[in-house]
Amino acid sequence: MLHSALQIIRDEHAAVAAVLRSLVMMMERGPGDEPERFFDVLRAMLFYIDEFPERLHHPKESNLLFPRLARAAPELMPVIRRLESDHMLGEGRARELQHLLLAWELIGESRREAFTGAARAYVSFYLEHMQTEEAQLLPAAQKALSVGDWAELDVAFQANRDPLAAGARDPCYDRLFTRIVLTTPAPIGVGVA
Repeated sequence: MLHSALQIIRDEHAAVAAVLRSLVMMMERGPGDEPERFFDVLRAMLFYIDEFPERLHHPKESNLLFPRLARAAPELMPVIRRLESDHMLGEGRARELQHLLLAWELIGESRREAFTGAARAYVSFYLEHMQTEEAQLLPAAQKALSVGDWAELDVAFQANRDPLAAGARDPCYDRLFTRIVLTTPAPIGVGVA
């Protein structure tokens, strides 16, 4: 049986992965003749990562899924500890990227490599983190957690979903998502590739 919490986690992972890959695509294209647009969309992407995955997605995993899984499958504790450590470091890394991007935008090309190097490392870190969750934790959770655990997780994960991952539309974020989708190349956006 597929629980809605598992699908929500996978959907949110897919949305984050699409933004991260689009961030890399944007970096590879560079500012070109439209630096204002370029930096604007990168800022929007980094704000999204800080606003949704870091503040909504990770706390759901850390506070709801991980403790239940640690009790039901204690052999996974080393993996859970590593993923929890990733969560603890993630928000700071996202904020550091925002700072490095601002430095590139305001100071210029001499700061480009600092941002692009840190961004590539962050994207690799984050994609690996999600892959570990999906390959190691989610299958174990599906087997080990009780019907009652899943009922609580399904309700909790439905309560605050990432709007970019088919969650409920929140009008206050329309401008952010419009900016990302219209300016960013595929797979997340409809902007020029």
